[in-house]
Amino acid sequence: MSVKDTSPTLEVRNLQTHFFTKAGDAKAVDGVSFSVGKGEIMGLVGESGSGKSVTGFSIIGLVDPPGNVVGGEVLYNGKNLVGLPDEQMRQLRGNRIAMIFQDPMMTLNPVLRVDTQMVETILAHDPSVSKQDALARSRDALGRVGIPAPDERLRSYPHQFSGGMRQRVAIAIALLNKPDLIIADEPTTALDVTIQGQILYEAQKLCRETGTSMIWITHDLAVVAGLADSICVMYGGRVVEQGLINDVLDHPVHPYTRGLLGSVPGANSRGTRLYQIPGMAPSLLNLPQGCAFQARCPRADEACLVEPQITEPIAGRGVRCCHPHLNAEEEIGA
Repeated sequence: MSVKDTSPTLEVRNLQTHFFTKAGDAKAVDGVSFSVGKGEIMGLVGESGSGKSVTGFSIIGLVDPPGNVVGGEVLYNGKNLVGLPDEQMRQLRGNRIAMIFQDPMMTLNPVLRVDTQMVETILAHDPSVSKQDALARSRDALGRVGIPAPDERLRSYPHQFSGGMRQRVAIAIALLNKPDLIIADEPTTALDVTIQGQILYEAQKLCRETGTSMIWITHDLAVVAGLADSICVMYGGRVVEQGLINDVLDHPVHPYTRGLLGSVPGANSRGTRLYQIPGMAPSLLNLPQGCAFQARCPRADEACLVEPQITEPIAGRGVRCCHPHLNAEEEIGA
């Protein structure tokens, strides 16, 4: 009897990515750790400037100067990608690890037909595939993301597609080589709700059927609520809460997570005012001493002047907070 492989596809340990600017050292990612299992979708959530996108770029090796990964490990199937030579990273990128960008034109070349771009993506990593087979795989990939008349669309240029269709082409390209890991950086933000729903359905279906792991980066809790298996909430370059999606959304423990949920219209009673987290997110160039959320947190006291570490006050729940909400009966937003 074979033993099922339960090792994670990706394990991030104490990842640190800093941007060295004239104004100072911005700790965009500061000690981030999480893992993603085979076939699992993990939501990486936070407001603008929280470090979630930089975390994705750091994993796939796309951080350019003045940014630099200064510490930690990114283990893909047990192999550390930090410091891997450029050529070896290129062999993995787009093949075993794919990325879907928020702007599809970061993926698509405007002067090449879609079939040319998709076939080149396949042949770049497997020259033994015939052009005919590569075209067939490209056509199947377009059909998988719901693009009608894929044969005709393969012969089109990117400008002949709508924004939503271009994003679906970019997603199809990410799926071409059946990667082990996909990092999706807010790929549905600019799409209408109907198209967004179709893409989320295809993402779930892909992971369930092929065992592909996915990190879905977003600021939209409603998206990850119906998509992800687990969630990591980031603030000020750090993970402040992580756990199974239903556990975190049903009983958020960190004051920041509770604030995010309290500001979602669907989570509030009809006629009541939406909760608003006071203040602004701190600059990564000038983070406060101790907990980065303390200036906006109603529970902050002197203990928060010492940087809290990740603890597990509830089984399976990682929380970076001195005063977590452990009473399940507390109203969200309170």
